Amino acid sequence: MTMHATGPFEVKMTPLSPDDKADSTTLGRMSNEKQFHGDLEATSKGEMLTATTSVEGSMAYVMIERVSGTLKGRTGSFVMQHSATMTRGTPQLNVTVVPDSATGQLVGLTGKMDVKITGGQHFYEFEYSLPATP
Repeated sequence: MTMHATGPFEVKMTPLSPDDKADSTTLGRMSNEKQFHGDLEATSKGEMLTATTSVEGSMAYVMIERVSGTLKGRTGSFVMQHSATMTRGTPQLNVTVVPDSATGQLVGLTGKMDVKITGGQHFYEFEYSLPATP
């Protein structure tokens, strides 16, 4: 059965190393820390690789992050994989739970997260499945 979790989150990104410049693409690396609220009360830490271009609004990033906390009363951790592109301001984002990465009461978790930014505030919508509790 598919379940839904929603809420706001805060994010802190910190550059990790100077950009390498190759042609007109700039490569970057950042650490990422989040605090989730709502149905998912958790923290996360991750690492992001980015590529920006000379065309405004065109870029891409990939990220792996470990989320630790409580999802609707079930405690554990899981890893999420991000893959995103922006083509001249039009975003495409895919955030999925890494298969078999969950621990604790979240073992067996699968799902996909959508991120919305409204008025500078970040929100998540998490569509997921979990095995029934024993």
